[in-house]
Amino acid sequence: MELRQIRYVLAVAEEHSFSRAAERLHLAQPSLSQQIAKLEKMCGVTLFHRLPQHVELTDAGMRFVQVAQQIVDQVDGLEREMRSYAQGESGRLLVGSLPITGEYVLPPVISDFARAYPGVELQLVEERSSQLEQLLARGKIDVSLLTMPIADPSLYAEPAFREEIYLALPPTHPLAGEDEVDLARLGDQPFILLKEGQGFRQISLMLCEQAGFRPRIVFESSNIHTVQSLVAAGMGVSFAPAMITAAPRTHATPAYVRLSTHPERTLVVAYRRDRHLSKPAKAFVELLRKRHPEVQAR
Repeated sequence: MELRQIRYVLAVAEEHSFSRAAERLHLAQPSLSQQIAKLEKMCGVTLFHRLPQHVELTDAGMRFVQVAQQIVDQVDGLEREMRSYAQGESGRLLVGSLPITGEYVLPPVISDFARAYPGVELQLVEERSSQLEQLLARGKIDVSLLTMPIADPSLYAEPAFREEIYLALPPTHPLAGEDEVDLARLGDQPFILLKEGQGFRQISLMLCEQAGFRPRIVFESSNIHTVQSLVAAGMGVSFAPAMITAAPRTHATPAYVRLSTHPERTLVVAYRRDRHLSKPAKAFVELLRKRHPEVQAR
């Protein structure tokens, strides 16, 4: 049994398709099918049910994938450790980030890192919270900037900084001129939130739940700037982290009002508990700690 064959099985299991897995692995499909058939013959089991439109794991296949993933994780982890012993002077660092958070937080950190480690290729992976957790848990990225809470127990999170969450109101809203607002007063208002899978959406829903109501969501977007523009246009109310409220805007903006409970969100640097952090990864985390933005209250 060869490591490359194990990786082939994992790829097919993830893609549910020999053709897609072959494309991802840059192999000819007949060659991939031959290698997996060879492995099945050697093991004396069938790993996949070959169906007309896709493939599914057999019981033996599910057990194979479970153990195989552990083996691949250990091999990948060993490779990372060996690279770290090489002083971190070359290689690649994969950093995950929420798109908007990365926009405001990471540019100075990336600039500092590039000067300190010119031989290390830093790649930024921007996805929504749920996808970043999956990529981190599967070892596809090294570290990630996320918001609490984190669902996956295999991940370790170090607090990076906190920032206050504000209520976003249309400028003409009756409460727009208030110093502070009790969120319970907006239980009957239309809300505009981020789409499912985004950490700030979960925070928004939690705030409403703590205020004693379930928000009536009239519009959803994957972009927090779009949410703010819709609020400014009078379509509903929403929330905004302090970094958004402090950012200069070239068009209409909502009225940002403090909530009476002064809620905050915690941004963290997360990585696998069982993975050794390379020297560049440790340096990136340290630079982030030093460079975290001073989010000012409005």
